Amino acid sequence: MTSPLVGSAFDLLSLDAVSDQDALRQVYELPGDAAVRKQMTELTEQTRRLIGCSSLVLVASTDAEGNCDVSPRGGPAGFVAVLDAWTLAIPDATGNKRLDTLQNVVATGRAGLLFVIPGRTTTLRVNGRACVSTRPELLSQLTAVGKPPASALVVGIEEVYPHCPKSLLRSGAWKPEQWLPADAQPTSAEVTLAQLRMPELTIADIEQAEADSLKYRYE
Repeated sequence: MTSPLVGSAFDLLSLDAVSDQDALRQVYELPGDAAVRKQMTELTEQTRRLIGCSSLVLVASTDAEGNCDVSPRGGPAGFVAVLDAWTLAIPDATGNKRLDTLQNVVATGRAGLLFVIPGRTTTLRVNGRACVSTRPELLSQLTAVGKPPASALVVGIEEVYPHCPKSLLRSGAWKPEQWLPADAQPTSAEVTLAQLRMPELTIADIEQAEADSLKYRYE
């Protein structure tokens, strides 16, 4: 007798997954008053300063079909420009040129941001409208990552609030004594080689390509 095909773990777990928001809320207590009240629709002086200290922001977006993506953006502290209390601009430094985030924003006009400050547990979440701008007078201001970028991701703030630090505390992200040794994980080149599925390539080929790409990371 032939065994039935077994689905993925997701397929199995989704069969009895939480089906609606009421059922989900039954699993958790209601949020505290502070967790609700700290959400705002504009930047304060303090959240402006947090953004000015951040050298890393994670950008969440979706395409028109709802497929999700999260992509990092980095630069020196303050590389994200605060244009006013309701508007941010993120320069698009050269990456892999897939344009996943920018294409999603063009399709849906929405984005979510998570600002991270290395060594600190404070993060800041910003959600809102989004667009991709190539206006020269804007791009000329956004030179923190090198020369003016080809475009900028502009976010019109609808929600801004500091996120609970517990995840970074639990992870020990900024505690070197809790980091795994380098040889506990595959190298970037090993991961890329497996993803490419091109038997003619070697680890040395990938390592050289990565080294070359980093030489020109700001161009």
